[in-house]
Formats: sequence, structure tokens, C-alpha cells
Amino acid sequence: MFTGIIEEIGVLRSIRRGSDSAQLVIEAEKVLQGSQVGDSIAVNGVCLTAVRFETGRFTADVMAETLDKTNLGLLHSGYKVNLERALRLGDRLGGHLVSGHIDGVGTITRQERHDIATLVTVRAPKEIMPYMIKKGSVAIDGTSLTVVDLETEHFRVSLIPHTAHATVLGLKRVGDTVNLEADIIGKYVEKLVSPKEEAGRESRLTMGFLTEHGFL
Repeated sequence: MFTGIIEEIGVLRSIRRGSDSAQLVIEAEKVLQGSQVGDSIAVNGVCLTAVRFETGRFTADVMAETLDKTNLGLLHSGYKVNLERALRLGDRLGGHLVSGHIDGVGTITRQERHDIATLVTVRAPKEIMPYMIKKGSVAIDGTSLTVVDLETEHFRVSLIPHTAHATVLGLKRVGDTVNLEADIIGKYVEKLVSPKEEAGRESRLTMGFLTEHGFL
């Protein structure tokens, strides 16, 4: 699990492509501290396993499913990426719970300045939009952000100067793709309130129940 608070921006030094996989070599500094082979490191929001460490860099394997469902396959040597080590029990949860399992790839369709902030509009796959709610959380390239507005196929987030500077989102332009992970809590709530067809009965946890007991 991760928090969506990016620890540093790394640089992709090489990407070795196989017939149906890839291996990334990423230059980093902070995320290497205390990390060991087998540890999880989120790269642009994608949970990857570090398989080798060298001075100032680490290597991670990427399987076909990950290449198909994220934008990692579009990266080239020299690209900058968001990096975050896995959450440890006892750490501050400054963002929100992020699993590192990407739901889909979105596209930035608009950027506009609003005083010190930058409003970013993202077109998202239709299967992700039901999980988007105003003031809810979303991870974009692994960065924990708050949804400020949404439409049928789009949602907007606001970047403060620190977020734009400390993550790759400040380098993105209209037309660029981003990895999206919807709030994991919303997915579990949906699963619980949906009919349990396999059991031949419906869940007792309904929207009415959640509203009655103050959860909504």
C-alpha cells in the first residue's frame, strides 16, 4: 500500500523490452534508502517490485498486463517518473490509501491557471468515472489528489505549486496520458452494496443503510 505522497522524481535510464514484458532501470536517491530486493516501489502510481539495486538506481520488471493497463509502456529513456516506497505501519497517511493497481489510463484535456493553482482536466475511461465524487480522492500517476469537479467523461483536480514542483504532474501537458487509480474504499463499498448473485441473496449493506447510520 502507498499514500500518494510522492517522495521524489526519478529518471528512467533504460527500458529493455521483451516480447511481452519490459525491464525498467530507474535513477533515484531517496527511495533507495532502506530498500531491499523484493520491496515494492510505486513508479507513476504502478506498484512494481525492485529486483536489483545498483549505486543510484534500481531495476524493476514489468509484465504484459501492467504494460497493457498503464502508460509505462509509453515511457522512453530520460523520462521522469514519480516514486514512492510502500507504506510502513506507523507512517503518517498524508494522502489516501493507494494500492498501486491502476484502473485505467486517462488523458489531460485542459490546463488553466487559477491564482497560484493549476486546474487540470482529465478525460477518464467510463468504468472509472462512477468512483469519482466531488471532494473525493484519486491517484494520478501515483499522486494523491482531490476531485474538485466532474462531468460525464471528465474530472478536474487542482495542483498547488508544491505538487506541481514535487511531482511529474507539473511537467505534463495537454494530450499527455496519466495513470489513474480510483479510491479503493469506493470499490469495496460498491462490492458490498451490490447484489451477491453467487450467494443468491443481496447484501444487507445498502445505500439506505449507509445513509441511516451516518456514512453518507
